[in-house]
Amino acid sequence: MLTGPGHSRQRRAVSSAGSSTLAATARRRLNETPNMGATIPVGAGRGNACRCGRLQRVNRLSAARILSAMISSHVDVQVDLDRVRANAERIRANTRVPLIAVIKADAYGLGAHRVADALAAVVDDFAYFSIEEARRIRRPGLVLGPVSGSRDAHAELRLRAAIGDRDAAETFRGAPAAVSVDTGMQRFGCEPEHAEALARRCGTQELFTHARGVASARTLRAIGYGERIHAAASSLLDCEEARLDAVRPGVALYRGALRVTTRLVAVRETRGPAGYTGFTCPRVGVILAGYAQRLAPAPVVVSGAPQRIVEVGMNTAFVSAPPEARVGDPVTLLGDGLDEEAVAAALAVRPHEVLCRYGMMGARRYLSGDRH
Repeated sequence: MLTGPGHSRQRRAVSSAGSSTLAATARRRLNETPNMGATIPVGAGRGNACRCGRLQRVNRLSAARILSAMISSHVDVQVDLDRVRANAERIRANTRVPLIAVIKADAYGLGAHRVADALAAVVDDFAYFSIEEARRIRRPGLVLGPVSGSRDAHAELRLRAAIGDRDAAETFRGAPAAVSVDTGMQRFGCEPEHAEALARRCGTQELFTHARGVASARTLRAIGYGERIHAAASSLLDCEEARLDAVRPGVALYRGALRVTTRLVAVRETRGPAGYTGFTCPRVGVILAGYAQRLAPAPVVVSGAPQRIVEVGMNTAFVSAPPEARVGDPVTLLGDGLDEEAVAAALAVRPHEVLCRYGMMGARRYLSGDRH
C-alpha cells in the first residue's frame, strides 16, 4: 500500500466511526447487518405489539453489546473503495458482459452501504442473499437465497425473487423474478428439467445457477430458455464459456481492498514455555485482539517482517517478533502484501471467510480518491 505525503494528499481517509464509541459503532454495524436482534410478532393487538416492540429493542440492545465486545478499539480496519471500484471496472472490461455485484453478508464484511455507493456507477445490478439485506441498502437487485418476503415487499424494494419451486412461481407470477436452477450445488433451486416450466409459470426470462464449475454453465445453457442467464461467480470470471449473459462476482470485487492492522503493546524475550499452551518462541510481541474478535493463528507482518500469530487468547494474542520489533510497532493482520488468499490457506478456510472475519475486527475507515 502506498504511503507518504504525496499519496496522502491524493486520498482522504474517511472514518466510519468518527469520534463515536465502540458501542455506537456496534449499533451502526447492527443496523447494517440483517437479522441481528430481530423478533417476529406473535399474535395481534396493541398489547402484543407494544410487548413485541419492547422485546425487539431489548434484543437489539443485547445484540449491539455483543457486537461491541467483538470489535476491538485497538484494531484498525481500512476499506479501499477505489480498489473495489477498480476491481469491478477490470472485471467488466475483461468479461464484456453486464456485471451483477454480489454485496451479500454486508459486502463480505466491507460494509454494503459504502460499497454499493462506490459501485453504483460501474455495475449493472446488485445481488443480495435475503430481502432483509436488501431492505437496508435500498437498491434494486436480485435476491439469491430462498424466498423470505412477500410479493409486495419485493415490489416495494424493486427486487427479483429467486424462484425454486412451483409455489414460489405461482406467488410471483407476473412479477420480476429469476428462476434458481440447481446444477450440482445441491442447496437451493429447481432441477434443470423443471426450470423452463417454472420460468413460464412466473413469466420470467431470467435463469441463474450457483455454479460449481464450467459444467454448471453448460447445464444452464442447455436448458435452451431465457434471455438472461448467468452462472459465473468469481471463480469462473476467466472462463469465457461460463460468462453467458452476465457475471456475478463476489469475492473478486473485494480482493486487496481490506487492510487490518494493530500495534504491539509488549515485546519480550521468552524464558522457556510461554502462554496458555506453553509454546516456545525466542522473542514475542503482544497485540490486543483475540478470539473474541475471531482471530486465529495465522501469518502476520510485524515491524515490516513476515511473522506468525503463535497463540490466541480471548482479547490478546502472541506474535513472533523480529529482533528490531519495539512496543508501538505496527502489526498487519491483512494487507501490505499479506493477502486474503495467504491467510485463508493458513487457516484452511476460503478467502470469503477471511474477509468476513477481518472486516468485523475493528471500526472501519474508508479510503477513497478525491474525485469521488
